[in-house]
Amino acid sequence: QVQLVESGGGLVQPGGSLRLSCAASGFTLDGYAIGWFRQAPGKEREGVSCISSSDGATYYAYSVKGRFTISRDNAKNTVYLQMNSLKPEDTAIYYCAALPGFGELLLRPSLVNYWGQGTQVTVSS
Repeated sequence: QVQLVESGGGLVQPGGSLRLSCAASGFTLDGYAIGWFRQAPGKEREGVSCISSSDGATYYAYSVKGRFTISRDNAKNTVYLQMNSLKPEDTAIYYCAALPGFGELLLRPSLVNYWGQGTQVTVSS
């Protein structure tokens, strides 16, 4: 069974850090560009970051650039999202997904065929 399982969310104070994990089962991640998305209450799901399958190229949305870092460990079949300097506006459910390719134009929720259950990130004092 093909699955992507997100973990690592939680409650953190503003300025804090979290590392999210996206673990794959039933298939290998190394052939896919992987994206992280988030959805805040009452808002549409949005792309946050993505990483290519081949050369490790990365893309970040403007709102997280300089604070978030995406990486992948193909040996562990896992992609990570290191989130630093967290802000209350980062509060959302975070999802990872396999993408049809790499790049800003492909980091679109409408292009994702399968969603995991997500992991909740809450930034609050």
